[in-house]
Amino acid sequence: MSATAASSSPTTASSMDAFLQFVDGFAKTAARMPAARQRARRTTIREILDTAIELEKKTMALYVLFAKAFARPDEVRNFWFGMARHEAAHCGALALVETVLESDPRVAARTRVWFDPTTVTRLRSLLGAYGREARAGVNLERAFEMAIDLEASELEDVVIDMLSVVKDAEWRRRAIQLLIHDLGDLSYMIERHTRNEALLARADVLVEQAASRLARRRRAGRA
Repeated sequence: MSATAASSSPTTASSMDAFLQFVDGFAKTAARMPAARQRARRTTIREILDTAIELEKKTMALYVLFAKAFARPDEVRNFWFGMARHEAAHCGALALVETVLESDPRVAARTRVWFDPTTVTRLRSLLGAYGREARAGVNLERAFEMAIDLEASELEDVVIDMLSVVKDAEWRRRAIQLLIHDLGDLSYMIERHTRNEALLARADVLVEQAASRLARRRRAGRA
């Protein structure tokens, strides 16, 4: 998913503050609903980061399985391999975030935020079930459906926002553009290799949502 200590310069300190604000915002996402707020607990930034890296690696592993399972035609194999590369890039970005935190362990140790574990539990269970199903053998349409479920998860937003810790806004904007490109490819592959109109509609909604997110960042001067 290097850096000097957060307290060593105003610029780095500002980046760390932005990161802490982001994590706090992410941790409170589920808390917008009263029931979810009741489930929230206090946890560390370290735990959130480890969890994000774990889920990204599991998503990457699933896409690698699909690349092996659907080796022909080349178009399909290359698509799944490209999706796996996308997840690998997320892991690299999170590793840079980890380095920023390690530059001042006191920050990671003393900062505790609200975090709803039910979202992570759901994603972890989903990835585990999908991995077992994929190893047992699935058809291409089912693989696309799994990808839609995962790409629609909150994890994508978490990683995109984390990029601001280690790179500038332009890099984050390009990351969103890459996400839009990947989702567009997913929509194209569903249209080309299945006749599932409902699944295609879900993919198109994800593309529109990502494009809207990029437009909002541009209007807000954050992209």
